[in-house]
Amino acid sequence: MTELAVEVTDVWKKFRLYHERNQSLKSAFMRGKASRHEDFWALQGVSLEVMKGTTHGLIGRNGSGKSTLLKCLAKIYWPTTGEISYNGSMASLLEVGSGFHLELSGRENIYLNGSILGMSKKAIDKKFDEIVDFSGIERFLDQPVKNYSSGMYVRLGFSIAINVDPDILVVDEVLSVGDAEFQEKSIKKFGELKKEGRTIIVVSHSMALMDDLCDRITWIDAGKIKDTGPSSGVIKKYEQDQTHA
Repeated sequence: MTELAVEVTDVWKKFRLYHERNQSLKSAFMRGKASRHEDFWALQGVSLEVMKGTTHGLIGRNGSGKSTLLKCLAKIYWPTTGEISYNGSMASLLEVGSGFHLELSGRENIYLNGSILGMSKKAIDKKFDEIVDFSGIERFLDQPVKNYSSGMYVRLGFSIAINVDPDILVVDEVLSVGDAEFQEKSIKKFGELKKEGRTIIVVSHSMALMDDLCDRITWIDAGKIKDTGPSSGVIKKYEQDQTHA
């Protein structure tokens, strides 16, 4: 039997949407009433199994709940109810470069960001040349990252994160990083991770990419799973639905 890497069990996620929010106790007293709000359920009873060594895609229109589910998987959000269990180490690639210190050099930030992502100094030393080569920022390695272009900044963050070597990698919009050449390198790297038996969970709006990368896909609509199965079949149904929307 194929081993489970991630199991999502009846996950619900609620956000509170405020219409008139009291900013302090004084404003609440002066207004003489409580803040007005409504509850919005971004995820409603989502259950999902991701098998070890597979690439599993999440698709859906904007506001469908796929990014909320991805952030729950990455432990950025916690489910209101339900459970998510993991079989192995997990790393997320959602906000690349978010741990960078702008005054430090690229070299220093590799060690800083790598440690934030759970790598030891020894592991970073071993991966250092590979990270630098992948990012393509060799000439600017000892410059403060505040002087980097946005593309250089993101490429370095992505290069560090993708070399953490987790058992499970949670990724948002792999094709939004860098230029065409860097995107091609990134996709090739995902292929290598897959061959190594890593589990990848990915969100993208590129259906061609998702069809190429993913073994299975889950389609989320209005916070609920609409379909899940082999990638080509689910993508075909999704595109037909978008055409008739």
